[in-house]
Amino acid sequence: MKQSYDIVVIGGGTNGLSIACYLAKCGLSVCICEDRAETGGGVENIEPMPGFRIDPHATYLYGAAAPAFEQLELHKFGFRMIHYKNHIGGITSDGRALMYGRGCTEASIESVARFSQKDAEILDAYYTGLLEDPSNMVEYLRSIYWTPPPPAHITLRPEEFPWSLVMKKLGSPLYDPDWNRLSTMELLDMLYESEAVKLTSAMATWYNGPHPCWKGTAIPGMACNDLLWYGGGKPRGGMHSLTHALVRCALHHGVKVFTNCRVEEILMEEGEARGVILSDDAPVKTKKIYADKAVISNAHVKPTFLDLIPARELSADFIERVKGINLKGGSLYVLHIVTTEMPKFIGEADEVFSHGEYPTAVLIDLDSREAMFNMERDVYALNTHPIKPENMLIPFLNQDIFDETVCPKGYHVFSPIYLQVPPPEDHRDGPRAVNDAIEEINGVVIEKIRGVAPNLTDDKIVAVFQNTPYDSSLRNLGFVGGNWMGISQEEEQWYEKKPLPELARYRTPIPNLYLCHQTSYPGGLALQAVSYNLMHILIEDLKIEPGEWWYPSEYFIPSDA
Repeated sequence: MKQSYDIVVIGGGTNGLSIACYLAKCGLSVCICEDRAETGGGVENIEPMPGFRIDPHATYLYGAAAPAFEQLELHKFGFRMIHYKNHIGGITSDGRALMYGRGCTEASIESVARFSQKDAEILDAYYTGLLEDPSNMVEYLRSIYWTPPPPAHITLRPEEFPWSLVMKKLGSPLYDPDWNRLSTMELLDMLYESEAVKLTSAMATWYNGPHPCWKGTAIPGMACNDLLWYGGGKPRGGMHSLTHALVRCALHHGVKVFTNCRVEEILMEEGEARGVILSDDAPVKTKKIYADKAVISNAHVKPTFLDLIPARELSADFIERVKGINLKGGSLYVLHIVTTEMPKFIGEADEVFSHGEYPTAVLIDLDSREAMFNMERDVYALNTHPIKPENMLIPFLNQDIFDETVCPKGYHVFSPIYLQVPPPEDHRDGPRAVNDAIEEINGVVIEKIRGVAPNLTDDKIVAVFQNTPYDSSLRNLGFVGGNWMGISQEEEQWYEKKPLPELARYRTPIPNLYLCHQTSYPGGLALQAVSYNLMHILIEDLKIEPGEWWYPSEYFIPSDA
């Protein structure tokens, strides 16, 4: 019997689940074909020891401004969010400390003032206009992340970008459209004078988005900090709780979810995507599933076009440009440590952090940008993993401060501790080079942590776990190159050029085939932004008529504009 749906979604990551929920709520029949035994993609938790939960991939949910929470009514499906009061801390090698957090704004500005009174005033001015009325920050963040890029025939000047319009509307005393031409580091150098303040923002940018020295990425770079400031937190019970809520929502609206069903090929008829062909071992009777309206790929952009579509259906030029998409940037070595004691930081840090709870993330050794540049050189130029402490700037994250469900009482989970490393394919010593150096890397990172928290001796450490980019790429098929962003967050792969100019609006050269992977704009971070943005395009193309619950981006430019 022929099995057909209006929409077939390849991959059940959060973007795939979210777009399936949106479309099913509009009344369309939808099925998801997921290769793995469970859905969620990078939004998952694992329990390496009974009672201890760690995040192998996504660890924070920054998407507080996402329309999907309201539009899909995820609270009805069990979603509960814990917002962090004190999100980011920084500590120098001599124990000077600062912190950032929306829940402790005054204390944050006070801590920054210990480094620079000017910086405290700039920080206050920057956030007062946005945070005085939370709806201002929501509008600003939505103009960046939850608004599709403009149509290809429209070229926006910097002052016409959606976020520029918001800043102008709010009368921001600092913002200048020329920021769009800068790197994050250049912008930080313009705004602040303290190296520790600059590095805290720069490293928050690098571990959540573009490298701070890449030109033209100052806005998405600084916006990573704004996401953290406005709505940083975590679903109660771990990141996979978001997956649970999305799955419940999908099933409620009639979505069929097939797991252990690997898509071998996108079914093509007369040059159009008409469904999918599953692998022979897929546990369903019919290996062909037809899509009457569209196929949506929640797979990485490279395998979507290089593996799932016969080469004869694409131009040779397009194939070569897909092959040339840069994966560098965002590949992370992820370390997890279980201890019996909280860190006792050196110097003034404990006093600074006593304004509230410990920060959930502490960046270590904020003395000089030299360590950041050394790590950049190792990863991007020498194509190797950093191994010297002076070549590392790492965040040290505590997960149980706000969520006691991640470990039993009397224990603490520091997870993840991130280290930038090359994608396996780029490592000069081969794809498994980082795996072969696990013990050495772990030892250096732990000793670096003890430099600012000397009480975390061996007898206080119960267990150590890690996952490398190589491990991540095997565990999660969407992480090509072990890269959580999917592709590099550089100027040539950002906004209307992400991942390629003709793919920036989620349409593809194949009629009826659309993209919703994190390689699409705006990228990763489990923001449910790709799915929301894609809805604008599908409403145009498929003539979908959502109910009153749907509202588009105020800054969306229609294709026929």
